[in-house]
Amino acid sequence: MVNEEKVKLMNKMALYEEKYGKEDFKIASYYKKDYISYQTIITVIWVTIGYVVLFAVFAAAFMESFLNEATLISIVLIMLAAVALYLILAVSYGLFASRFYQKKHIRAKGRVKRYVRMLTQLEKFYGKERKKKNE
Repeated sequence: MVNEEKVKLMNKMALYEEKYGKEDFKIASYYKKDYISYQTIITVIWVTIGYVVLFAVFAAAFMESFLNEATLISIVLIMLAAVALYLILAVSYGLFASRFYQKKHIRAKGRVKRYVRMLTQLEKFYGKERKKKNE
């Protein structure tokens, strides 16, 4: 006889494994602080690369007109503005990334915990079936 609860439980578990399982187990294997730090550093590195590329494109596009009218003070001011903009972008993206990855880690841990509970329930079902067979 088919146990409907067991089938529903196995269906939930299969859906979880298909949708989130692989990524959640990978995320949950990290300590929370390690995962957040690692992902935040990667985000800041990508922000830095993007900023350098954009700065290089703008510098190449406006270099000639800028150098014709440039003084030492204007060059220093533009460099300070560029550094300030970079720091603002890097810090804000870093803060947003750390908050985002913190939530992502918490959600993944919770889903893995629920999955382990479902495994325990499934083991109880099989334990009951083994008992019945042995009797």
